[in-house]
Amino acid sequence: MGDLTKTCPDNYYPKGFIMHDQEHISVAQHMCPEFFRWIHEDLKPWVKTGITKEMVERARKPATFRLVILNGRAYVEKYKKTIQTRDVFTIWGILQLLRRYPGKVPDLDLMFDCLDYPVIQKKDYHQLDSTLAPPPLFRYCSDDYSWDIVFPDWSFWGWAEINIKPWEPLLKDLDLGNKRTKWIDREPNAYWKGPWVAKHRKDLLKCNLSETQDWNARLYVQDWNHEAQEGFKQSHLANQCTHRFKIYIEGSAWSVSEKYILACDSMTLLVTPNYYDFFTRGLMPVQHYWPVKMDDKCRSIKFAVEWGNNHKQKVNEIGRAASNFIQEDLKMDNVYDYMFHLLSRYSRLMKYKPTVPQNAVELCSETMACTSEGLAKQFMEESTVKGPADVSPCIMQPPYDPQTLKFIHDRKMNSIKEVEKWEKDYYEKINQL
Repeated sequence: MGDLTKTCPDNYYPKGFIMHDQEHISVAQHMCPEFFRWIHEDLKPWVKTGITKEMVERARKPATFRLVILNGRAYVEKYKKTIQTRDVFTIWGILQLLRRYPGKVPDLDLMFDCLDYPVIQKKDYHQLDSTLAPPPLFRYCSDDYSWDIVFPDWSFWGWAEINIKPWEPLLKDLDLGNKRTKWIDREPNAYWKGPWVAKHRKDLLKCNLSETQDWNARLYVQDWNHEAQEGFKQSHLANQCTHRFKIYIEGSAWSVSEKYILACDSMTLLVTPNYYDFFTRGLMPVQHYWPVKMDDKCRSIKFAVEWGNNHKQKVNEIGRAASNFIQEDLKMDNVYDYMFHLLSRYSRLMKYKPTVPQNAVELCSETMACTSEGLAKQFMEESTVKGPADVSPCIMQPPYDPQTLKFIHDRKMNSIKEVEKWEKDYYEKINQL
């Protein structure tokens, strides 16, 4: 993480930092996007018990680092190395939140794991009102069997190792990439490009075009070592919006690629996922994406493309709904607001006043940027919050009631079952010919 022995300046905001007149900051009247309501569900295990210091420290073993925020300043105790610079850019993002909403982020103490797989299993904590509540642990994704708390991933502030820009400039590039090729003029096939990393991705490659079979898929293996040597010339995400359909399939767990794929105006063919991140629970099948069966990928993809090319207006609508969701509901303002509301509500559940851990180091934007180099330094400079927001955070909606949660679940399942029926009828008709 670089040299963390440097101390942060007494004046947290450096020369040139734009301080707005607090009396003229407007109060946001807009509601937060609907998916923010899942914050309530993610913190549900601790509503009755609260969060004690003992609970937090039980999450130390799997954690990459511990973060304490006191009086608007951040202190980090690092426990282990993680993949690439995930921890660096996650902490960087939190520091930018403190700059965006100075004095508004409450004191807190949390553990963060930068690896992929959720580890706090629900089966180990059946009684949420018992004295043995699960340890709160933040990470980038979770699943229906875990209590890990989902948080925006590091790549929103840039992924230096593979030259993916911070989210704000990248969103603009993706929007321009969409306009470069109209949907109707795109290749009428399904596109995927990525590294193998998992068995089901290797299995997906069986759906590629061959001499004997065309599953309507055009699939490419991403060799990051080769791409790095070539300067990532073939990996610009905005140049990959050239097919009418794009495939999303998880990697080792969830994949950061989902937001890039959904942003493309192309209809996303989403292979049955096992994991979710902080925003994907707000997506609806046949509204934002087309569901593809994990255990019958090739036939499912072939049908999706055939159906889509015969229902062009509907497919165009689905693609646009997804890219609008990404451009509007997932714009950087909302990413910061999600972080703000999640951390604020987490802080309210704490039953103790946090203190700075003995081995923690205070971090701030100045020391982190100064000790970085290359693309990491460039991306930090590009994603630095230049001054406090001139609006308040969006307004959170109340928790879902059980009936609404059931309605959401049933709506998703019914949409998926409907697509499966269409697919079944399609292949039965072909077999009769």
